[in-house]
Amino acid sequence: MTTTTPLKPASTRLRELLAQDEILVLPGVYDGISARIALSEGFDALYMTGAGTSASVLGQPDLGIVTLNDMVGNAGMIAGLNPAVPVIADADTGFGGAAMCARTTTLYARAGVAGFHIEDQVQQKRCGHLGSKQLVTLDEYLIRIRAAANARAALGSDIVIITRSDAAAPVGLSEAFARCKAALAAGADVAFVEGLRTRAEAEEAVRVLAPAPVLLNLATNGLTPNWTVQEAKEMGFKLVIFPNAGMIPAALAMRASYQELRAQGTDAKSCAGMGPRGLFEMVGLNEVMAIDAAAGGNFTID
Repeated sequence: MTTTTPLKPASTRLRELLAQDEILVLPGVYDGISARIALSEGFDALYMTGAGTSASVLGQPDLGIVTLNDMVGNAGMIAGLNPAVPVIADADTGFGGAAMCARTTTLYARAGVAGFHIEDQVQQKRCGHLGSKQLVTLDEYLIRIRAAANARAALGSDIVIITRSDAAAPVGLSEAFARCKAALAAGADVAFVEGLRTRAEAEEAVRVLAPAPVLLNLATNGLTPNWTVQEAKEMGFKLVIFPNAGMIPAALAMRASYQELRAQGTDAKSCAGMGPRGLFEMVGLNEVMAIDAAAGGNFTID
């Protein structure tokens, strides 16, 4: 009789990765195609970008328009493609007060999400790399974090809670550090200071927030310099996310294809020789055929 080792929860796997010496690199994904391609490139974990979810699911900018249901549905689909690869998902502001933050935690955990970050902006939030951000009070923010931590405990889950502060731009870096430290004390596991602008600021964040792991957001061509993974490691960061890595190149490629079609009456150049089967192979065709064969089926494609 063949026995198999039960698959660990993705959150447990994420905690194991965080305990290792190496920096954890998470490419931004926002839909099934981007997630499948990132998985095929062998990344140890993925990051579901809220901006990418808002843009791809709703066709809207990252201005607090996306809902909890939108985010949970997208995150659960991505996490389910390969449950062995942890997914960290944006959770915006937690989508409300204590009850909603608890519900967010519960739904993300049940969807198989390994970790998520909650920020200290007001409900009508905006992308962390845009200006004019407004914050809730520290007390209100800590209620969000405590509610998430309490919900996690009630579930018996080890989902990773990441505190994100957007206070650096509107208030100052010291306030952002203080908010993250308070949130870590309230139950968060990882710290994330949005909008670091210099290497000195980045190194200070790692030093002040130690011993907690610190996440660096490298939103390409945003407020933070376009540092490399090696530079992030040298500064002491434990995780680095690249939210734009999938969505901006894809958007630019789609625009070029539609412009080609509009101007030349064909999209053949943009498709670069790939047809439907090639795309289907990128999103799991061979895996589906293997599942069928293992069950005794005879599904084939000539």
